[in-house]
Amino acid sequence: MKTITLREVAQLVGGELSGDEHGNIEIRGAAIIRDATEHDITLADDERLAEQLARCPAAAAIVTRKFQPNGLPWVAVADVHQAFTRLVRFFRPPRKQKFVGISPAAHISLSARIAADAQIHPGAVVGDDVEIGAGCVIHSNVTIMAGCKLAEQVELFPNVVLYEGTVIGPRSVIHGGAVLGAYGFGYRTVQGRHERGPQLGYVEIGADVEIGAGATIDRGTYGATVIGDGTKIDNQVMIGHNCRIGRHNLLCSQVGIAGSCSSGDYVVMAGQVGLADHLDVGDRAVLGAKAGVMHNVPVGETWVGIPATPQREQFQFWGIMRKMPDFRRHVRQLELRIEQLQQQINGRADAA
Repeated sequence: MKTITLREVAQLVGGELSGDEHGNIEIRGAAIIRDATEHDITLADDERLAEQLARCPAAAAIVTRKFQPNGLPWVAVADVHQAFTRLVRFFRPPRKQKFVGISPAAHISLSARIAADAQIHPGAVVGDDVEIGAGCVIHSNVTIMAGCKLAEQVELFPNVVLYEGTVIGPRSVIHGGAVLGAYGFGYRTVQGRHERGPQLGYVEIGADVEIGAGATIDRGTYGATVIGDGTKIDNQVMIGHNCRIGRHNLLCSQVGIAGSCSSGDYVVMAGQVGLADHLDVGDRAVLGAKAGVMHNVPVGETWVGIPATPQREQFQFWGIMRKMPDFRRHVRQLELRIEQLQQQINGRADAA
């Protein structure tokens, strides 16, 4: 079991030790507040965590330089998460991957062009005329169909499927079970039967893109479905045919984007956002969780709700809706008062 003193922790992360004069407390692990034991060091990146930290049995904490917790020693740093990452790696160092080269248990077309330092693990299938660049890692049971092109340092985790003609930019990572280039969901009804439309396009992924497990990106009808440089796509996201996603977007879990949509740069779509087809989302727009987007979203705006509208409009609507029980009660009281007045008027008319 690895151990380290609190003073050594401060040296490792470049922090300032407080609350332990000699720094001799032994640390045996690093864990978040919820999981920390009396032998662990934990982290708190916000003063609002003070109450949780006070109840935590941890031996010490990594905190920001503005935060001085009560009841336990701490190490103050400029970047809590960077420092804690170093500690976690100290106690649980990442496993080093052995270079396996091209496994004899992989199935590789004779016409494939593969860089000398690429790695292809057992069970992978590489089709005709595929290009695999330097430093690529193709894990077990990946299927790369004919004509795909992978730039340098691409990593495909187990069970990824690339349909024919898919293009992957440098340093992109695709996690297990993702499917790129499947047929788009486009049909015409002819004489009572649904006929699939043309599926002649492909998928093009930019540089430094990360695509989560189980995500699906459909090919274009005639040209490319495009994912811009630096975009990060969470698990179980679905992107339809002909879409053009901009640079450095963040698409969170279970986002669904219908065909022929486009987004600008630095767009954020929170979990379970849904876009109708043929919509444009402007640069730096933010779509809140479960937003059902039916119209184009202007540059820089935040939209929420179902159907999605600008955040301020939704907050006004929700404010009114919360008051509806009171409104209903007041209306009923007015109705009763009107009935009473009507009875009084009718009584006077009868007396006359």
